[in-house]
Amino acid sequence: MKSSNRSNIQVGQTVDIVLKIDQSTGKLTQGIVKDILTKSASHPHGIKVRLQDGQVGRVKRVY
Repeated sequence: MKSSNRSNIQVGQTVDIVLKIDQSTGKLTQGIVKDILTKSASHPHGIKVRLQDGQVGRVKRVY
């Protein structure tokens, strides 16, 4: 599933994101989507979300 399309991501879904601080290394953080922050239908670097624990990053993998 493409993580760059907003329609593929739903609140409550488990995803892997890249936090801003981890962009240079590409380290992934797993969590459950609380809010979808990107308003456009797609974004080339991934849809920005807030996880239930409050961390914000761009989705790289959808489960």
